[in-house]
Amino acid sequence: MAVHAHPDDESSKGAATTARYAAEGVDVLVVTCTGGERGDVLNPHHPPVEGGIEEMRAVRRVEMAAAAQALGVRQHWLGFVDSGLPEGDPLPPLPEGCFALQPLEEASRPLVELVREFRPHVITTYDPTGGYPHPDHIMCHRVAFEAFHAAGDPERYTGTGEPWTPLKLYYNHGFSMARIRAAHEALVARGVESPFGEWVESRAAREIPEREVTTLVPVADYFDQRDAALRAHATQIDPEGFFFAMPRDLELEVWATEEYELAESRVPTTLPEDDLFAGIREALA
Repeated sequence: MAVHAHPDDESSKGAATTARYAAEGVDVLVVTCTGGERGDVLNPHHPPVEGGIEEMRAVRRVEMAAAAQALGVRQHWLGFVDSGLPEGDPLPPLPEGCFALQPLEEASRPLVELVREFRPHVITTYDPTGGYPHPDHIMCHRVAFEAFHAAGDPERYTGTGEPWTPLKLYYNHGFSMARIRAAHEALVARGVESPFGEWVESRAAREIPEREVTTLVPVADYFDQRDAALRAHATQIDPEGFFFAMPRDLELEVWATEEYELAESRVPTTLPEDDLFAGIREALA
């Protein structure tokens, strides 16, 4: 179970991993906490979406269905409303009723119910910072963390199905600075203009603490599916932009894995890993 904040997050964070496991016969469910209703059209080649958040929600549902098909996974909407990304100084208040303002137990309840129904062995989501400080990403971490710990407790969230205890919780590291630096250096060495230079060289980037990477999942054979899923999110992803700046042959040479941080495991495992199910396969054998 991969728990994400918005449609498109599943395609930019761990997409090749989900495609790989689905192709290998694992039942993979992507959970999308919000409808992405307050997302802007970020692709300069895409026409504006008229009609406000209701129309954007409808557009992004179509995009999400195409992305899930590209990855070969199932997908479930948790049903909350996008909080938007506040900008300004001071920051404006978040919209009333949005995902990030929900009480934790109310926001977690439908995910706990889904965990008890789907019965995943592994849950992936974001680290406590959200990966970047979008309020929905931070809230997504909170509800996934809550569900991982509460779903197996029969005393909690009564009325949401039979308890189920997931065995491992992982945090995605799709945009680690180590990966960005490796990509930047490889592009420069090839004589190709790098879009990552300012990011790598900035003082702020140098001061970002690196979280531990415990698990490197080989996914070279699934980059095409990842890219197809990215392109499916046409309002968000510029096919000539950031996500496609790295020549794919160079990416295969430099970084043919997706990275995770093992946050908790209820089965014995040895680090580093190359499989999210390390320890689980042995326990269930």
